Amino acid sequence: MKFLARTLSFACLAFVASPAAADTTFEKIKVEAGEKLYNSECRKCHAADASGPSYGPPLENIVGRGAGMVQDYDYSTSLEASGIVWTPAALRAWMEDNDGFMPGTKMRHVGIEDRTVQDFIIAYLTSITTQDNAAISE
Repeated sequence: MKFLARTLSFACLAFVASPAAADTTFEKIKVEAGEKLYNSECRKCHAADASGPSYGPPLENIVGRGAGMVQDYDYSTSLEASGIVWTPAALRAWMEDNDGFMPGTKMRHVGIEDRTVQDFIIAYLTSITTQDNAAISE
């Protein structure tokens, strides 16, 4: 996975050299890479939207949403009572070490420690979030 992240990072950097469309192109590449990484790392348990089959809660509109807020999902008591809002910083901490970030969570997880991979997944999650929620920043 580190190879994939490095390869995608270098591909993104190539577009930064042309300033005219760099921001838009770079963000598009980040989202596309994030979707691929999401599918390999997160989709095992989480659907992107409520219409897909999912073991865990769907992650559509997660950026800016309060933790434990998807109806009809049986969250751990610690997560429901946390008061956490899923900002990019909170998502990054969760991806890296959810047990350390939220002791008592039910989610079994292998940490995603590579910051570039986290960036790409967060870009994808932000892209599947409505504008109201997306205004939340790190």
